[in-house]
Formats: sequence, C-alpha cells, structure tokens
Amino acid sequence: MKITRIETIPIRVPLKPELAIRSGRGGAHHVSPFLLVKVHTDTDLIGLGEASCTPRWSGEDQVTGAHLIRTYLEPLLVGENPIEVERLAGKFRLAFAANYFTKAAVEMALWDLAGKAAGKPVYELLGGKCREFVPTKWSVSGVAAAEAAEIARWAQTQGFAAMKVKVGTDPDADAERVRAVRQAIGPKVKLGVDANGGWSAAMAAPTIARLRESGISFVEQPLAPEDNVLLPALRKTIGLPVIADESVYTLQDAMMLSRIGAADVFSIYVGKAGGIGPARRIAEFAHSAGLKCTIGSNLELGVGSAAMVHLAIATAGIAAEEFPCDIIGPFFYDDDIVRIPLPIRPGEARPNAQPGLGVELDEAKVERYRVRN
Repeated sequence: MKITRIETIPIRVPLKPELAIRSGRGGAHHVSPFLLVKVHTDTDLIGLGEASCTPRWSGEDQVTGAHLIRTYLEPLLVGENPIEVERLAGKFRLAFAANYFTKAAVEMALWDLAGKAAGKPVYELLGGKCREFVPTKWSVSGVAAAEAAEIARWAQTQGFAAMKVKVGTDPDADAERVRAVRQAIGPKVKLGVDANGGWSAAMAAPTIARLRESGISFVEQPLAPEDNVLLPALRKTIGLPVIADESVYTLQDAMMLSRIGAADVFSIYVGKAGGIGPARRIAEFAHSAGLKCTIGSNLELGVGSAAMVHLAIATAGIAAEEFPCDIIGPFFYDDDIVRIPLPIRPGEARPNAQPGLGVELDEAKVERYRVRN
C-alpha cells in the first residue's frame, strides 16, 4: 500500500450557545475551526485525521495547516507505506518546526490506515486495552456564578461525577463561581479548577486558598507557560495537585517540568503533542518518573475524539481513574461530522472494535460545515 495524496478540508462548527467556553486566556469560544485530513492510498483505504485550528491557543489555523501539509508533508509521504507510522512520523520534526496539531492530524490518519490495513482498532496496535472505559469529567465555563451552577447541575444530571471549573479571570468572580458550582453539585462530586494560565504569580496562591474552601481537589495551569520556573514554589505553597496543560506540549517540556518539580500531572492531547505516538511517549515518561497524566480537550469532533479514546484506553500512564479525562468535545456541538460517533457518554468514553479509529465521515455534514473561501 502506498500513499498517493493528502486532502485537507477546512470546516467550522458552532458550539451550542449555552456551552460557549470562557476561560482565563481571555475571550470566548463560540465556533470551532478544524482541518480534516484524508490520506489517500493506491487501495480503497483512506486514513482520517483532524486538526484543531484555534490560533490563540495553538498558533495554527486552517490556512497554515493546509499549506504546511501540501507543501512539506505530502511530498514527504507520497509513495510511502502508511503503516510504517513511527518511521514516517519521525520525519515530521525535520519538515517544519512546531505546528503540532497539523502534524497530529496527519499522524492520526496514518494510525487509522494502519488499523484498517490490519483489520484491528488502533488501541490493539498500541498493545491492547488497559481499561474497559476512560473516566471523563465535565468542564464548566468561566461564566457568571448562577449560570455556571446551572451548567454544573445539568452535567451532574447527565451522569458526570467529576468536573472542573474555568477560573483565572478575577479572584472574586472565580471564588463566587466555584462556590456556586460546589453548592449546586454537592460534596461528593470531584471538583477542580482550570485557570488556563490566567493568574499572575502574586494572585495565584491567595486565590487558590479561597477556592479550597469549596473543596477543590486539583488546580490546572495556574500560571502562564512563561512562568514555568515559578510553578515549583506555588505547588509547594498550595498543597494541591498541579496539572500542567499549556506548559507541556512535547516530551522535552514534560522532562523539564519533572526535573524542576513543577507539576504532579500532565494534561496531554493527541493534537498538542503532535500525534498519538508523541502523546504516548509523554505518558510513558511520566509513568516512569512517578507522575501522572490525564487527557485535556480542545473541543475535538468525532475523529479527534476517537484518537484520544484509543490513546487513553491503551496507555497505563494516563491515570484516568484518579484524574478523569476531558474527552467531551462532542457534547459541545449539536452536530458532528462522523456517521456513527464512538460511545462517548457522560462520565465515560469507549472505543469500538472497528478497524482503525473506528469512525467514518458523514460527507453531507462535512459539506455543510466546509469553509468555502
């Protein structure tokens, strides 16, 4: 089997208005831009990938992603056997710097092809299941306290037994929001906060002390990535597990954070790491270093979510039982672009036993959301 060409399709899918995300990084997220990838071969098999294209977060967009794939990755891959995923993905680093979500979309398409060619789901290619399902948690937007409480109450009735609340905007509003959510869901739901790097070093510790009154069990990305050197001292001060998200993209980031004692948990993504393989290497390193991993979310659609499920179901270093994952993207949309989504339900996500990633595009829906200009 040989790769013949790589097709890219830009789409934009609106979020449900009531679930629009507001966070400590500023602004609100109402619509999600993606770049779908189809890796075509000289057989009837096509591999699917998905890149989240939110420049404020990743520095990538649909235009840059399509250009980099067409100009650099496609010439690199045409004529190659796609099942040689590790060898081919190893070339990506030299093709161009960073742009991890773009690289991840092509890499996950190669895994999809490898699974389809073998007649096995991707998780079997990764060594098989470590768990029967992936525990997940809900993410409550950084909205006004009453609205946040309503969202949390809805999520609890859906079946979520763990949540995090977006903070990092204003200390008083953060405290009020988290307190309202705790009152809405009661004491038994595991609750954490995610500042998305929105606090200053001076603001973080006293604000977290106020939030502890609401029974929080972890703090995600309290400081901006530029302040990584300040994380160890803050971690010692607050006495709660610190999850690093925006601070860890690569294995080298994870190694550095581990060495300085900056975090207890790494929030890894297939997209942010540059693919299933690179994300798994971070998890394996963390496991060997006595640290834990969870999976974060960029509100992925069905293809990206499928890649995350396969990674989490087959990777022991992802401590989903202790730190539930954010494989919740499909809940934020009225529509998806796959025919039959994976069984991602409130509180748990599962793969299916179909070959590859286990999803197929609904071409009519792809056309509905395609960006034309």
